[in-house]
Amino acid sequence: MTTPVVSIAYHSGFGHTAVLAEAVREGAAAAGATVHLIKVDTITDQDWELLDASDAIIFGSPTYMGTASGAFHAFAESTSSRFFNQAWKDKLAAGFTNSASKSGDKLHTLQFFTVLAAQLGMHWVNLGLQPGWNASTASENDLNRLGFSLGAAAQSNADQGVEGVHKADVETAAHLGRRVTETARTFAAGRTATA
Repeated sequence: MTTPVVSIAYHSGFGHTAVLAEAVREGAAAAGATVHLIKVDTITDQDWELLDASDAIIFGSPTYMGTASGAFHAFAESTSSRFFNQAWKDKLAAGFTNSASKSGDKLHTLQFFTVLAAQLGMHWVNLGLQPGWNASTASENDLNRLGFSLGAAAQSNADQGVEGVHKADVETAAHLGRRVTETARTFAAGRTATA
């Protein structure tokens, strides 16, 4: 059985997104991946090497003013050398984000991640969950309670610290980690079978 290498490249301004990154890590590890957590605002040459050697990279950032944080944008711009030499071509990509509002324009952040991944020649892995909390019989504790499809989206109250990250959003992030790992394993098996 192949052991996928999954890296989580993320920025967290106040700790909420770090909680999600850890949940993604736990989900990926539980599914059998070797996982690296990489803080993009303090990225090192060794971190870049880990990203280059990964089968999948999961992007994470809070949504500030309708897009990813400035620190994540700086990281994205720094991937230009990988764009020019196609170092990340055919790797898997996915993403997660958090904002204080239920919508908070998080979709734009996830779309930013998908365009970044596409420019780098990566294959996007969506969340793969039906929307939750959208019927009278549903609950705010449903997975994907905010109803996003491109990636894992979370909402944390602006006046709360990391204890305010909703448990359903944490579980949704863990689901994303598992899904990316399982997809990476399937891709690796396919490559082996067609080699």
